[in-house]
Amino acid sequence: MNNEFLRTLLDMPSPTGFEARAAKAWRAEAAGFADRTWSDAHGNSFAAVNEAGRPRVMLAGHIDEIGLLITYVDDKGFLSFCTLGGFDPQVLPGQRVRLLTRQGTILGVIGRRPIHLLREEEDKKVVKVADLWIDIGARDKKDAEGLVEVGDAAVLDYGFEELRDGLLVARGFDDRIGAIVVLEAARLLASKRPSCGVVAVATVQEEIGMRGAVTSAFGLDPAVGIAVDVTFAMDAPGSESDKKKIGDIALGKGPVLLRGPNANPALYRLFVEVAADCGIPYQIELDPRATGTDAAAIQITRSGVPTALVSVPNRYMHSPCEMVHLSDVEQCARLIAETCARIDGRMSFLAE
Repeated sequence: MNNEFLRTLLDMPSPTGFEARAAKAWRAEAAGFADRTWSDAHGNSFAAVNEAGRPRVMLAGHIDEIGLLITYVDDKGFLSFCTLGGFDPQVLPGQRVRLLTRQGTILGVIGRRPIHLLREEEDKKVVKVADLWIDIGARDKKDAEGLVEVGDAAVLDYGFEELRDGLLVARGFDDRIGAIVVLEAARLLASKRPSCGVVAVATVQEEIGMRGAVTSAFGLDPAVGIAVDVTFAMDAPGSESDKKKIGDIALGKGPVLLRGPNANPALYRLFVEVAADCGIPYQIELDPRATGTDAAAIQITRSGVPTALVSVPNRYMHSPCEMVHLSDVEQCARLIAETCARIDGRMSFLAE
């Protein structure tokens, strides 16, 4: 795995709807091994390996992250905003942000009235986005509008760091790490000469409804779909009750395979067999409904696609300091590559 590219992409802002810069970097990295790379009108990015092979397998990891969108500039130059995707407003006060403007990246801070000045009833209420603002140090409305436009996007100002013992911390592992995993799986497959044709896709706008997966899957018309996302690690305090619903998932214990209506049973079994044959540890996640991932969109494309979901365990999802384990990332890519290498035109994933 190209760790320098991993760091570069994770430091790169990619809020949903504003993924173009990160997508361009993803395609440039893919061009080093792929038969062909391209993008579509929606902004999805594609990298093909053995493009003429059959059946066609789609690997999807969304490259967008949650972010903020500027909605208003007041007379004093303070910026109001809404969220792009699901933020917990409690983590926002006091954060630094990077605003993506036509003039480049501008630093700002998210402000709130100091705790000393809050009335007792205010202090007990949860934080609401409407009560926050972004301060870019502008003198007034005119000064602010010379720097920022309504509709500009922003992300929290957190970069990639290595914590210790393979633990990585960054803003937006959800799901640029998925885009990195499908890219790495395609890179591994480029040297395996698979029978199937593989197209890795860095999808856009997953955080607002899997929109990029809808358009890219329709365009590709794959015979098999494999989505890669992050899932909840249950090894942090307070997670005991959730294990009964989702599964006993931990960092460093390997890729997570979905079982439930959103996962094709035969494709799931193939992943399990490959994991056993290759000595790759894996974990199981349960979901009785359609997941909130690209797998949900791919599965119901056209007349239906046999779909699997492979996930990287993630602590502190949708916060500025998401955490994953490097070994899980590497094993996800390896498991997907080894599984794709076994898929050929004789294989059936029809329900029996």
